[in-house]
Parts: sequence; structure tokens; C-alpha cells
Amino acid sequence: MAVHAHPDDESSKGAATTAMYAAQGVEVLVVTCTGGERGSILNPRYPVRPSSPEEMADIRREEMAAAAAALGVRHHWLGFVDSGLPEGDPLPPLPEGCFALVPLEEAAGPLVQLVREFRPHVMTTYDPTGGYPHPDHVMCHKVAAEAFAAAGQADRYRGRGEPWAPHKLYYNHDFSLNRISTVHQAVVDAGLESPFGDWVASRAMREIPERQVTTRVRCADHFADRDAALVAHATQIDPEGFFFAVPRDLEIDVWPVEEYELAESRVPTTFPEDDLFAGIHPEDDR
Repeated sequence: MAVHAHPDDESSKGAATTAMYAAQGVEVLVVTCTGGERGSILNPRYPVRPSSPEEMADIRREEMAAAAAALGVRHHWLGFVDSGLPEGDPLPPLPEGCFALVPLEEAAGPLVQLVREFRPHVMTTYDPTGGYPHPDHVMCHKVAAEAFAAAGQADRYRGRGEPWAPHKLYYNHDFSLNRISTVHQAVVDAGLESPFGDWVASRAMREIPERQVTTRVRCADHFADRDAALVAHATQIDPEGFFFAVPRDLEIDVWPVEEYELAESRVPTTFPEDDLFAGIHPEDDR
């Protein structure tokens, strides 16, 4: 179960991993916490400007269905309202009723129920920072961590199904400085213009600490599925933009993996891992 904040996050974070496992016959469920109603049109080539958050939500539902089909995964909406990304100094207050302002137990309840119904061995989500400081990403981490901790406890979230304790919880690390720097240098060495130059410089200057990487999943054979899922989010992703600026053969040569941090495990395992299911035996009863 991969828990994400908005439609499109599942295609830019851990997408090739989910596609790989789905292709192997693993049951994979992507969960999207919000409808992405307050997302901006980030693709300058997108021809239509939605006139309302409701229209934007409808468009993004269609995009999400296409992305899930490209990855070969199941999908579920939790149904919360996008908080938007506050901008300005000082930052404006978050809109009333948005996901980031929902009390934790109220927000986590539907996910706890879904965990108990789907019964995943593995969950993935964002680290406590959200990966970047979007309020929905931070809230997504809180909700996923709460569901992982509570779903197996019979005395919590009563009426939300029979208890089920997932075995492992991972954080996505798709935009680590190590990855960005490695790919950036390979592009420069090939005599090409890198899309990551400013990113590397600004991140290093801000001295953002790197989190531990415990698990590197080789999934380059499914980068094409990832790319198809990205393109499906036409309001957000420019097919000629940032995500596609690195030649795929070069990327596969220098960075054929997606990285994760094992945050919690209820089964023994050893590091480094190359499989999210390391330590989980096939005969385990779902």
C-alpha cells in the first residue's frame, strides 16, 4: 500500500517500484488522501484552465485513473480536500476544512479501515518532513504512520474492521541529494544541459540533511511505466519538461533504482535491502 497526498505523487515517488511489483503479481494499492482540487496547472502546454476546484478535481480523477492503469495498480481515494500550498510572508492560514486541518484520528480513521480491509504486508509514504514542506505531505506522513501503528490494535478505531498489523513501513526517497547529484554529474559529463544544476546548488547551500537510505530497489525495467503514469497527469506534468530532461538510457545506466528508508519493521531484516518484502516470507497468511 502506497499512501500519497495528491494525484500525481504516486507517479513521481516510487512509481517504478509499484509497477514492478504489480507486474510480478503483487497486490498493490495506491491511496490518495486528497483530490488535488487546489493544485495549480503546472503544465504550460495544458490547453484548458479549470474554472473551479470542483472542475479541477474531476479532471484529476480522470488523470489518476489513467496513471493507475499505466502502473497496473489498484487505487483508492480517501476523500479529503486539498489544502493548497501556502505562499507569502507571512504565510496565509490554511483553508477551513482542508486535509491538513482535520484532527489526526478523524483523518486516519478511513486509512485504518482500508489497511484492515486490504491487509498489506508493506506500506510506503513520506518521511516526517513530507519530503518537502507541503502541508498535505506532512499530514499524509502523520496519517500513514498513525494507521501503521494503530491498525493492528483491537482497542483502537473500533468499528473500523478486524485488526491487521502491516509488517513494514517505508519512506520514499526519490529526490535525495545523492540521486540528484549523481544524475546531474552524469548529464554534465555527457556534455548535456542538466535540469538539476540550480537544485543541487540551492539544496547544498541550505544544508538540508540527508536521511538514511536502507533499501534500493532495482526497477529500471519499469521506468517506462512510471513515465506513462507521469504523462497521464497532464495538468501537472509537461512531457517536454523537468521530469523528462534526462535521457532515459543515461538515467538507467547511473541510477536504475528507487530508494527507501525503512522506518519501522515488525519482521527481522538486514541492511542494505534490495526488496521491500525482505524478511517477509511468501507463506505468510494475508
